[in-house]
Amino acid sequence: MADSEAKWYILHTYSGYENKVAADIMKLVENRNLHHLIEDVMFPTVTRTVEKENGKVVEVEDKVYPGYVFVKMVETNESWYICRNTRGVTGFVGPEGKPTPLSEAEVRNLEQGRKETVANFEKGDRVVIRQGVLEGFEGTVSEVDEDKKTVVVDVFNMFGEATPTTLEITAIKKI
Repeated sequence: MADSEAKWYILHTYSGYENKVAADIMKLVENRNLHHLIEDVMFPTVTRTVEKENGKVVEVEDKVYPGYVFVKMVETNESWYICRNTRGVTGFVGPEGKPTPLSEAEVRNLEQGRKETVANFEKGDRVVIRQGVLEGFEGTVSEVDEDKKTVVVDVFNMFGEATPTTLEITAIKKI
């Protein structure tokens, strides 16, 4: 079962246990000095800006793959045992629960999924809001913040008055 090169594997976890599983595995690696077996543990997330009903804008972190944790490890009996017996883990993703490494193409796709969203909006673009309490409202882009991946949209109410509203780029589409 031993392979000298660390590869990425996927652990299936109980929903909501991703943070705990990743932290517990890394804590065990630190305590037992097993960095040579388990190099990295992650669960990809994306940060988005959400406007709450009270008008307050907050940043929310969503898991890209809820219920899964990615582990870069050298496959040995010890590393398999550590991961498989961590509280919250239901097993490895693979046939019959056996650890199956991700292919190079899958690793590249995983890394592409973590890349930032690119803004393709410009000042003056007419847009419609696709999600949230303002879903269906139309407006005009007045600012684009590439770094924060947000836009300020002048949303028009039924009286024709514009209200500047900050939204994440993924919440709008061009008309």
